[in-house]
Amino acid sequence: MRRNRSWLVAASVADLLFLYAPIAILIVFSFNASKLSAHWQGFSLQWYAKLFSDEALLSSTLNSLIVATVSTLLATVLGVLTALALERRSFRGQAAFESLLLMPIVIPEIMMGVAMLSFFVMIGLPLSLLTMIIAHTIFNFPVVALIVRARLRKLDPRLEEAARDLGATPWHAFRRITLPLLMPGVIGAVLMAFTLSLDDFLISFFLAGVGSTTLPVKVYGMLKTAVTPEVNALSAVLVVISMVMVGVATWIQRK
Repeated sequence: MRRNRSWLVAASVADLLFLYAPIAILIVFSFNASKLSAHWQGFSLQWYAKLFSDEALLSSTLNSLIVATVSTLLATVLGVLTALALERRSFRGQAAFESLLLMPIVIPEIMMGVAMLSFFVMIGLPLSLLTMIIAHTIFNFPVVALIVRARLRKLDPRLEEAARDLGATPWHAFRRITLPLLMPGVIGAVLMAFTLSLDDFLISFFLAGVGSTTLPVKVYGMLKTAVTPEVNALSAVLVVISMVMVGVATWIQRK
C-alpha cells in the first residue's frame, strides 16, 4: 500500500513539474540580460523597462483586457439567467435550446471564427473591439451557463420556496438565498470565461480590425520576425496577475 502511494505521489509531482516547469523557466528568463531566450547572461530588468515603453504591445494587451472583461461580464449575466431558466423552469423546446446552447462549445473554433466574420460582413458591421466582444460573449456564455447550472442543480429549491413563504419577493429570495449559494460556481465560471477570452487566438484573428489587435494576435505577428524577451516579461506579468486573481477568488469563496 505504501509503495502504491509513493508511486502516486511521484506521478503527481511529475505531472506538476511537467505543467509548471515551462512557466517557471519563462519567468526566470524574463530577467535574462541576453536577447537569446536560451542563453543566460545575467540578471537584468531591461526587458520590463522596454515592455512598458512598447506602445504597440501595451495597446494589444489593453485590447485583450477590455475584450476579456466586457465579454466576461456579459457572458456571466447571460449564463446565470440561462442556467436559472433551464434548471428552474420547463418550457416547450427546452431540449432543442439545450442542444443549441452547446453548439459554440462543440463546433471547431476556426469554423466559428469564419462564421462570425461572414455574419458581421453581411450585416455591414466593421471589425473592431465591439465585434470581438460580441463573439467572445457568444462562445463564453454557454460555458458560464453549464458551470452555474451544475452548481444550481446541487441546491435545494425548498430554501428559496421557504423564503417566498416568509414574505420575500422573487428578487429578494434570489438575491439573499440563491445567489450567495451560487457564488462559488459563478466565480469559477467568471475565471474560466475570462481565461478563455484572454487566451483566444483564432476568433480574434478573424475578427480583429484596425486598432483592435489583441495580445495573442500580436504575439503571432511577432513570430514572423522574432519573439523578443519583452514577450517573456509580459507573460511573466500576466502569470502573476492570474495568480493574484485565483488567490482573490479563493479568498472570496472562503469568506
